[in-house]
Amino acid sequence: MQNLNTTSMQIRDNRLWILDQQKLPQEQSWCATDTVADLVDHIRTLRVRGAPLIGLTASLLLGLLAEQGMRRDLLRTALAVLREARPTAVNLMNNMARMAAALDRDDYAAAMVTQALQLVEEDRGLCLAIAGHGVGLVTPDSRLLTHCNTGGLATAGIGTALGVIRHAAALGKVRQVWVDETRPLLQGGRLTAWELGELGIPYQLICDAMAAGLMARGVVDAVWVGADRIAANGDVANKIGTYSLAVLAHYHGIPFYVAAPHTTHDPHCPNGESIPIEQRPAEEVTGVSGSFGSCRWAPEQAKVDNPAFDVTPAALISAWVLDTGIITPAMAAAGVFRQGLTAADR
Repeated sequence: MQNLNTTSMQIRDNRLWILDQQKLPQEQSWCATDTVADLVDHIRTLRVRGAPLIGLTASLLLGLLAEQGMRRDLLRTALAVLREARPTAVNLMNNMARMAAALDRDDYAAAMVTQALQLVEEDRGLCLAIAGHGVGLVTPDSRLLTHCNTGGLATAGIGTALGVIRHAAALGKVRQVWVDETRPLLQGGRLTAWELGELGIPYQLICDAMAAGLMARGVVDAVWVGADRIAANGDVANKIGTYSLAVLAHYHGIPFYVAAPHTTHDPHCPNGESIPIEQRPAEEVTGVSGSFGSCRWAPEQAKVDNPAFDVTPAALISAWVLDTGIITPAMAAAGVFRQGLTAADR
């Protein structure tokens, strides 16, 4: 397979390498990923994260395994295992469906390599299209609040919500970005802050609980978030804490925008209640561990509820910014999300 290089994944010498996002920002460490078990572990431990990136790494690994001569039946098993690695992000399921179609071809090895590389290039294009549509919604001198990480670490391109912010900043429209720390795993504090720093975009890191106070002070002009799945009625599953921001933005009259590729849309999922929500280990809430060390702050016997995502109702969303265009609340109410949104709709 030809070499490729993105912010968080690489193909070098016919091997898949992923940037260990659990070690950021203290250390930039690349992990060789040669087996399905390796990648599933990386996904479940969030060394690899972000709905688009999860689907892309799974596709690339399958392409490499096919190219290396893995039998068709074993590839089917590998594909099924990868498909179940994370239940909420629909991008993974969509990518696996396309890889399965390539696997059915007579020349499946070459077809799977071609399909995996095409998915990467498509994702880069989707990110640019999202940014192009979304930048018009950013007013001059904006102070934008974002949650979790939606940049190059989560995609093959410039990102989704963070891609819009990046594009707007390049046009001089962003005064600064408020970065939610994003409890419990601090993807905002560890990852988004790192990306914005690398890009030279002014930002300030805040605790999640500070967002309401900032909005009350009138220093937040819009909220931009990503999505792991968009249901047929426009409800959105995203990183836990997103729903809280939507409620706060609605109360304070602040625009709340969701930026995502059309591959995140699931017309077969009727509403947010039907989206499977992944439960994460209790240890993520009772303490912290990483390359910097570990610390426990809760009693050992503490019972924990730790959903990785929550659902924001469509009624709280000001616009959905997709690569296919901007979906307004009126369009959503008219049923546009009940149809299939594809690149051909642009």
